[in-house]
Amino acid sequence: MSQSVVITGASAGIGRAAARAFGARGADVTLLARGRAGLAAAAQEVEAAGGRAHVVPTDVADHRAVQAAADEAVDTFGRIDVWVNVGFSSVFAPFTAIEPEEYERVTHVTYLGFVNGTRAALKHMLPRDAGTVVQVGSALGERSIPLQSAYCGAKHAINGFTSSLRTELLHEGSNVRVTVVQMPAVNTPQFSWVLSRMRGRPQPVPPIYQPEVAADAVLYAADHPGRKQYYVGSSTVATLVANKFAAGLLDRYLARTGFDSQQTDESGDNPEHNLWHPVDDATDHGAHGTFDRQSHRRDPQLWASRHPALTAALAAGAVSGAALGLRAARGR
Repeated sequence: MSQSVVITGASAGIGRAAARAFGARGADVTLLARGRAGLAAAAQEVEAAGGRAHVVPTDVADHRAVQAAADEAVDTFGRIDVWVNVGFSSVFAPFTAIEPEEYERVTHVTYLGFVNGTRAALKHMLPRDAGTVVQVGSALGERSIPLQSAYCGAKHAINGFTSSLRTELLHEGSNVRVTVVQMPAVNTPQFSWVLSRMRGRPQPVPPIYQPEVAADAVLYAADHPGRKQYYVGSSTVATLVANKFAAGLLDRYLARTGFDSQQTDESGDNPEHNLWHPVDDATDHGAHGTFDRQSHRRDPQLWASRHPALTAALAAGAVSGAALGLRAARGR
């Protein structure tokens, strides 16, 4: 029996790449996003890969629309096995340059969009006592950076919400699982269509990974949802370690570098942005952004996250070997 998957933010970026990857497994994939052209192209890719696709244009900030989309997915494919929350929006600007309505919109889409998706998924999963919700998180949900306060705040909220929900499911003895995949900088079209008030064009902070790397992690998490979370990208792990042990120093470092590192030298003028209306409604932009040349197609950290015991053993061996070498050097 084919796996039935629902993906929000499926018209571009990580959602688009994940939809294609599930399609290659022969899954039935329901695609949710606002951009009709992007959704149509994503559906074609899913079916070309070997799956079946069903498109439901949806604004994830509207909980009624999300619930209706979930019901339609069940009517079309019989059930929901996996729900992947990806959809988000952002504003690149200092906090004081973001209007209250814009801040609310980012929060409604990026945070409440995940809440709405999770609620819609659970409505169908809990009666069956089966299913998995995968939250596509971010390193910025653990360590905030300048110019993205609305996005960082929403990603932090997703972590808190998901942790609370997980404990409730454990309390109930439910077989429904929820897990988070914490992502690094990814080469998605968001940097071309995000609302920005900066002098330069927005860019992800290197190292940058291709959406397919992120999609691979999403599929693995969907197959192994017992883990609380997965980390993608060595930069994600390095950021979290630095934040844990040297948060104050990291604050000062980001204050010095965080503005320039998120902008290119090109003009930041952007006539179109997707905060209120989709940019890919009439024109498909694909899964990738404009940073292909700088983006990695592989991630050693993803292997490490899949083999935590072996990774810990190798790390312990390396530390032990270094200690023995130091002792030998001192004995000379």
